[in-house]
Amino acid sequence: MAAKQQPRGARGTVGHAYSALNMRLILASIGLVLSVLFGVLTARAGYWVPAALLFVIAATAVVDLVVIQRRRAARRRAEPEGTRHSIFE
Repeated sequence: MAAKQQPRGARGTVGHAYSALNMRLILASIGLVLSVLFGVLTARAGYWVPAALLFVIAATAVVDLVVIQRRRAARRRAEPEGTRHSIFE
């Protein structure tokens, strides 16, 4: 089955997807804060397995934040000076 062609004027390509990096940054930050908070509360209550799972989620959020920041830096280098992005770009 052949893949559909990308519509004209659409951002991104099949090889380089267009991602809402600013939105991902906000969501990963919220996920990090909440998973650490609930992990600590769960550990203090004595439930170690759910706490460990929440800390694994927090570690995943940290890795995602690093990847997002590297992509945002690459985007800044590739675009002209003064280019602004909304939260959804």
